[in-house]
Amino acid sequence: MAKSQQTYNKKEKEKQKLKKREDKQKKKEARKAEAKEKGPGSEFAYVDHFGNLTDTPPDPSKKIKVDVESIEISIPKMAEGDREVFDPVRQGKVSFFDTSKGFGFIIDSVNQEKYFTHVSGLIDEIAENDNVSFELEKGQRGMNAVKVKKV
Repeated sequence: MAKSQQTYNKKEKEKQKLKKREDKQKKKEARKAEAKEKGPGSEFAYVDHFGNLTDTPPDPSKKIKVDVESIEISIPKMAEGDREVFDPVRQGKVSFFDTSKGFGFIIDSVNQEKYFTHVSGLIDEIAENDNVSFELEKGQRGMNAVKVKKV
């Protein structure tokens, strides 16, 4: 005759599932009883004309008529004179450059940030303490200086 397949572990898991189910049912009943106790409280939240949440409905006399056509969803177009001119060329000083390995660092004269530069991004040959102009490009580990020229 075969042995029963019911093990101690299986019995414990079943007991835990049953207990969880009972706890959930008790919580549900407690919430229902609490809701009945409170009565028909504010089931809705309203937004007044200042944008604040209230439990009273808004006053229809303060309602403002909005012209749908006046709502702009995107960024408004700029006029020709409104555009800021952004100069991508920056000025800086070479703080370190290793010619044998072909890389170095340039310190920006405006914000004092260090930018990596590689031989492949050079236009002129540079050395340490040279004043240079450069442009920035997104690299693998941050911004890199490219199109580097001596000033």
